[in-house]
Amino acid sequence: MSDQPPETAERPEAPAQKPLRADAKRNRDKLVEVAAQAFAADGVDASLEEIAKRAGVGIGTLYRHFPTREHLVEVVYRREVEGLCQAADELARDHPADVALELWMQRFVDYIATKRGLATSLRILLTTNSTLFSDTSGRVSQAMRRLIEAAAASGKIRGDVDASDVMHALGGIYSAPNTPDWRERSGRLVKLLMDGLRFGAKG
Repeated sequence: MSDQPPETAERPEAPAQKPLRADAKRNRDKLVEVAAQAFAADGVDASLEEIAKRAGVGIGTLYRHFPTREHLVEVVYRREVEGLCQAADELARDHPADVALELWMQRFVDYIATKRGLATSLRILLTTNSTLFSDTSGRVSQAMRRLIEAAAASGKIRGDVDASDVMHALGGIYSAPNTPDWRERSGRLVKLLMDGLRFGAKG
């Protein structure tokens, strides 16, 4: 599975915005956090009114920060990509290489859940020349590649692992039916994949 849709032409640069006040930034950050959870659970049609309510703000505040649903979707998706890439570095710093890889792949399941929920709006963004995909293209694959190379170099996983093969295997999680036990099954698949990566390792 490619972690991004094909690149598209860039849209014109938006005017520079003034920095947000501290309280406005807190509201915006909370809206994005709650929206990510709502989209992962309920899909892109999750109620914006409910998102605002759960974030502790009015719907007018949501629309001041995010004039359209697609604008909110874009910000949520960028946040998910950024968080996943940062997690790769943090996990690599704090855990043995194979454990870092496994924990990151479990985190990848959460990323997939959000991406599945955003699928419809992501397709809309693809047709509106959003810079979203050109800005984020390949970052997730690169983060996983770093973790796999580190685990292989440490002898914790097999040395003949190709990162693109692992990403392809994880792609099956994205395309699996959205049943109530999807997350549980996805977690088990990650464990099975790690068992295969560790088999025959020298470390």
